[in-house]
Amino acid sequence: MSEETSIDIDYVATLARIELTDEEREQFSSQLEDILDYFERIKAVDVAGIEPTAHAFPIYNVWEEDVPEPGLSPDEALLNAPEQRGNQIVVPKVVEDA
Repeated sequence: MSEETSIDIDYVATLARIELTDEEREQFSSQLEDILDYFERIKAVDVAGIEPTAHAFPIYNVWEEDVPEPGLSPDEALLNAPEQRGNQIVVPKVVEDA
């Protein structure tokens, strides 16, 4: 990548809201330039006449049939609960009183 199109790594870091050390600036700048070089190589591939796809192979209805099945009994569901009361799991209070 030429110097005139080099990446302003400080601007990118500001957009990402991250602080970089000098070593990180140098490393990431080089890595981002390599990534942009790969984009240039990909743009050179002739894809005329190739239909865009999301998958390499056609995929049709990958979902299984939704069949109801019996669930756990209350005793099974509470088996590993650290504390329980009245068929319910007791958890620490997370909401403060107003």
